[in-house]
Amino acid sequence: MSEQMAFDLPSPGASAGASVLAIGLMSGTSQDGVDVALIDSDGERIAQLGATACRPYSKTERTLLRRATAAAANLSERSARPGVVAKAERLINDAHAEAVESFLVANGLQRGEVAVIGFHGQTLLHRPEQRLTLQIGDGRALAARLGIPAVYDFRAADVAAGGQGAPLAPVFHRALVRRLQHASPIAVLNLGGVANVTYIDGEELIACDTGPGNALLDDFLRLRTGEPLDTDGRAAASGSIDEKMIERLLAHPFFALAPPKSLDRNAFRGWVGDTLDGIGVENGAATLTALTAAAVARIVPYLPRPPASWIVAGGGARNPTLLRMLTERLAPARVESAHAVGWSIDSLEAQAFAYLAVRSLRGLPITFPTTTGAPRPLTGGVLAKP
Repeated sequence: MSEQMAFDLPSPGASAGASVLAIGLMSGTSQDGVDVALIDSDGERIAQLGATACRPYSKTERTLLRRATAAAANLSERSARPGVVAKAERLINDAHAEAVESFLVANGLQRGEVAVIGFHGQTLLHRPEQRLTLQIGDGRALAARLGIPAVYDFRAADVAAGGQGAPLAPVFHRALVRRLQHASPIAVLNLGGVANVTYIDGEELIACDTGPGNALLDDFLRLRTGEPLDTDGRAAASGSIDEKMIERLLAHPFFALAPPKSLDRNAFRGWVGDTLDGIGVENGAATLTALTAAAVARIVPYLPRPPASWIVAGGGARNPTLLRMLTERLAPARVESAHAVGWSIDSLEAQAFAYLAVRSLRGLPITFPTTTGAPRPLTGGVLAKP
């Protein structure tokens, strides 16, 4: 999927405080493809949001990434690249490079016009309690191939300092919200494989993962039907929610923790276990969709004030059944998709990593005590020059 917005190209240059062009790249925990986004920013103000695009993964590529994620569960060193993990890293680099090359051509951009690329890579393992997070992707190789500086490995510094290393988009969300005329406080909810929220009230930022996003539902549908996701929420809309099962699943200790907190994509697999073995496809989809919505609602008591509105992005924002369940559980707050406020549903995180790359170049903080639990505001990312 590709989205295009009006974009005025500024003169190249990356002097401190200057607005520059940056490309952000994101391959999320849903493992569906590489999102690409162009922004014009000085790392504080967003001058313009530009073109976006997606380079989808093939079925074979998604299978390789799932195998690598399973293999990474046994790793204790973030530098380790055994077998399938090394193969997956080569795939990630090739797919991201191809995505940028196609994007530049499609948008008439010269490489020299882009000041920096924000390269998130692919998360295979996230265990901040062990000070361990692994995003595969060789930023040096990407910068060398593309001839454009790249900032990568955004989470490591925060995790090493004792932070959660996630979520990273809150400071970008705050910059976006400044452009809106919404009543405060506002919550920005990203529904990827893991769901995360940013609470914004003026300059105040609070953020955390809320629980499973699409990962459990996608995996359930893939195992039961072979389909990669519940398209338009149709299966869930046809089923009945097992509320007792929801309550059992919400007894997980994670939901009793105040923010900041974060999750690995597969953190809830063991907790769900064989609970869904005897349930039908539609009822299972309905229950897992309701679990995502209920988990989001559980965070509200931990916030300073209930948000007046929720803006929803990520793959889950295209699921009308999930949006309906969120609206019911978050009432009387207003729930709307990112598209409704002029944002990209699919590319918000890619835009965020473009923004974070510019902040990293300027030495500005990207994580904060109230967003990741970092001991102080921290910059992050590693700069690779061509």
